[in-house]
Amino acid sequence: MPQQAVFLAILAVAIGLLVTERLRPDLVALLIVLALAYTRILSTSDALSGLNSEPAVVIACMFVLSAGLQMTGLSEMLGRVIGDLAGHGMARMLAVIMPAVALASAFTHHVMITGVMLPITLTMARERQMPASRLLMPVAIASSLGTTITILGAPSFLIASELLRQSGRGGLGVFSIAPIGIALTALGTAYMLLIGRFLVPSRKGLEQSTDTLQIDSYLTELRVLARSSLIGRTVGQITGDDAYPFEAVGLLRDGRRQSHLAGRALEEGDVLLIRTSADGLATIRQEPGWELEPVMQYADALPDERKHGVQDEEAATLDKVQQAIIAPRSWFAGRTVADVDFLHRYRVLVLGIWRRTRLLPDQELARVCLQEGDVLVLQGNADAFGRMAGDRNVLLLTPFEAQVRRPRKALLAGLVMLATIAAATVDQIGLGLAAVSGAVAMVLSGCLTPRQAYRAVDARMYLFVAGAIPLGLAMKNTGTADLLARWLQSTIAAWDERLILLALFAAVGLIVQFMGSDSATVALFGPVAIALAATLGQAPEAYVVTVAMAAVTAILTPMSHHNLIIYAPGGYRFFDYARVGAPLTLVLAVATAVLAPAVWPTA
Repeated sequence: MPQQAVFLAILAVAIGLLVTERLRPDLVALLIVLALAYTRILSTSDALSGLNSEPAVVIACMFVLSAGLQMTGLSEMLGRVIGDLAGHGMARMLAVIMPAVALASAFTHHVMITGVMLPITLTMARERQMPASRLLMPVAIASSLGTTITILGAPSFLIASELLRQSGRGGLGVFSIAPIGIALTALGTAYMLLIGRFLVPSRKGLEQSTDTLQIDSYLTELRVLARSSLIGRTVGQITGDDAYPFEAVGLLRDGRRQSHLAGRALEEGDVLLIRTSADGLATIRQEPGWELEPVMQYADALPDERKHGVQDEEAATLDKVQQAIIAPRSWFAGRTVADVDFLHRYRVLVLGIWRRTRLLPDQELARVCLQEGDVLVLQGNADAFGRMAGDRNVLLLTPFEAQVRRPRKALLAGLVMLATIAAATVDQIGLGLAAVSGAVAMVLSGCLTPRQAYRAVDARMYLFVAGAIPLGLAMKNTGTADLLARWLQSTIAAWDERLILLALFAAVGLIVQFMGSDSATVALFGPVAIALAATLGQAPEAYVVTVAMAAVTAILTPMSHHNLIIYAPGGYRFFDYARVGAPLTLVLAVATAVLAPAVWPTA
């Protein structure tokens, strides 16, 4: 009894911190681990067991796998295909987008899918002249529903699987929840087609303006090197190939501007005038076969930081690149890049230029006439940037934020992901080993750099899952789960199993709105569900899966699951979610209560 009192006190404080958001969720998770260990509710090894648990490891690896799909452009490519297939009619758009997004969420982290689809959906809405709010909520709903197809899409099912193992049962297989998840996805899509789309509001959100979308259009120059894949290809072929992270707008050969650009085959030494994104600039620096023309001409005049102990080539390249904004009334305004002579004046190279109105001429970088507000991408060392920071001609120096992408590795990244999923279904390998193998394969195959892999892992999510697992173990070991289960059993013992599961879904669906975390909700109520099933003589799988299903699919507020991502871009209001989501949540609850006992019959 004293242990239960102490545990309930820890639990109350933890819930209070999560609900009020006084502390970050990952810090709350670490405090839970420390509290359970210092109060001797759990042994030190049990309290720290979440850090090396399979769910935490899988979560970290899934971030790496998802980043591989994103950095190779496969995610965006699939998003564009979805947009092309969606057409212009609302019904057809929902019928295409929702199943496609759900399928993608089944195999990669659902937050990433929503994030990838956000700009694509905004573009679709703008092109079809409809409010983005009409599409964003269905996309978020589909992303939530897709997590119920496999246990890879959301941490909740990984935690549910671990709780089943702790209770002496076998864990969940990768596709064990698929019969329920596919049915829920079909029902959710049908609901949005028949009812939900008429409930979704038409509101103007924080839509991106044309100028804002053009922030990634930098003008620069690219030299074709020996044995480059560009040699022999025409400019027209390159422009239509997603494997090349730039758009060619001009060509210099032997210093002379060439006409008839599209049909002209490239030769070694040619200089292409290109427009590219920030990521494109970073990628060009890492890919063989080409190099930025300013670097080829003048880089030898700059100190090479890699000669002074910097081993990570990507870090060495990106860490010495900054962006500078031309200040109002700057001496630079009206002068060309060559006139300013940045190399001798500041010891920096101009790698690219961005202009808000995107009216940059398609001409050599050195001949571009600068204007106030232009953004220059500069390469130099710390001393050079330090001197430049005090110059009144420059308004601001900021780090150049970009990711190296590998568009030609897109197919390989897809194959790695498919192989990981296939390996996870093999009993001799298992989910944990398959996930680690897949993450390592993404790096070894060149789809990601080691630096990108480490940066892709959301340490907050990893720590939160690691802290939620011992919380569930403590609820079981202290007898709190059995106590709550006996109380529930005395209340609902005479009910039909499907009514019990329906009530469990409703309770968890309401609580998760205030908890703000589906993982924490499953960690708390999963043990109670397992204990309740034991007191009723039922199989625990149906009960703990119902808890996880409710935690990830109940949509009643913006805080449910990851719907805050679309809140501002869609211009939604708080009760929009309840109006659209409450009927859907009821449909999903009934379907889960009926299907779960059918998938896992009474033991």
